[in-house]
Amino acid sequence: MEEEGPYVRAGGRLPGDPVPDPGLGPVEGRRISCARTFAHQLPALLLIAGAFYDYLTPRDFTAAPFFTAAPLVAAPLYSRRGTVLTGLVCVAVVLAIHIKLGIVLHTDAITETATVATVAVLAVLINALVRRSSEQLASAREIAEAAQRAVLPEPAERIGGFEIAARYEAAQEGAFIGGDLYAVQDTPHGVRLVVGDVRGKGMGAVAAVAVVIGAFREAAEQEATLEAVAQRLERALAREGTRRDGLDAFEGFTTAVLAELPHGDGVVRIVDRGHPPPLLLHEDGAVRTLQVQEPALPLGMGELGVWPDRAEEFAFPGGATLLVHTDGLSEARDSRGVFYDPEERLAGRTFRSPEALLGILAKEVRRYSGGGMTDDMAMIAVRHP
Repeated sequence: MEEEGPYVRAGGRLPGDPVPDPGLGPVEGRRISCARTFAHQLPALLLIAGAFYDYLTPRDFTAAPFFTAAPLVAAPLYSRRGTVLTGLVCVAVVLAIHIKLGIVLHTDAITETATVATVAVLAVLINALVRRSSEQLASAREIAEAAQRAVLPEPAERIGGFEIAARYEAAQEGAFIGGDLYAVQDTPHGVRLVVGDVRGKGMGAVAAVAVVIGAFREAAEQEATLEAVAQRLERALAREGTRRDGLDAFEGFTTAVLAELPHGDGVVRIVDRGHPPPLLLHEDGAVRTLQVQEPALPLGMGELGVWPDRAEEFAFPGGATLLVHTDGLSEARDSRGVFYDPEERLAGRTFRSPEALLGILAKEVRRYSGGGMTDDMAMIAVRHP
């Protein structure tokens, strides 16, 4: 029996189905849309309410709060022209009501008109400040996006004959870069990849991410074995650690999984440096955790002892998908504090492509955690054709 969505149960297919947006669901989207519509209509509603209040109540009552609130609400929501027009309409309505009531030259009426006009001018100034701040924020977001593309570029859809997809989900909405990392590279030794998680946050973590990825790009091409690649990353992080200050100088480390997919061999070799183990999703829906027998310490902790890296080999049959992820996936919690178990959740399901797999995982984890993810999440999916 086929199942709706971007995946089907083992044995079924839904060719041509669109992959749903992994962002907000339809209910949340409608709520946000309604809230935005109401906010944009609020200045007009305040203006109408003020006009009726001022016209229908005795002269001792004033609707100044309605007329002053309207341009202030419009300032962060409307364009400069819209804010100016809102202020002018408020002043015009106040004057029209005062003329209709024959109190335009009364002291209270003059004071009310002057108050509304002053607030309208202030609203225009606030609008200018908001616009400038929005432009600065947009510029910062563009810089952050450019930095992420430079540090974590999107891999090609096909590398060395394998189908590839990568995804980075920041725990904080609107954030772009953090301490999780991934990289994929085709080399003479096969397709090599790394997925890791740097301890800490902020620019220090981003700097460590850049060091790990830079070292991986060079080592993956030059080193004959995956173990040697891991040692190169270890040395690179040791050098980078000498430039850190404070606690990070002593406790900085990076958990990582390195994988090697030799061309045409149907196997995957894995070195695990204290990282959540990868998952292998078979074509029939079976899921297997690729748990190595001898995991090593995270990268950057070589001073605590020397344990030789040993790459372990697993079968990687045709049609299977390798999923490598950070703990943002496996340590996401629901409202009861129960961890998200990707092996259990993915069992019995097949996906049309690596991109579909990562899209539905990102959506499910955000829904599972109620939108309150506490850690970034990086994932790479590789399908054996």
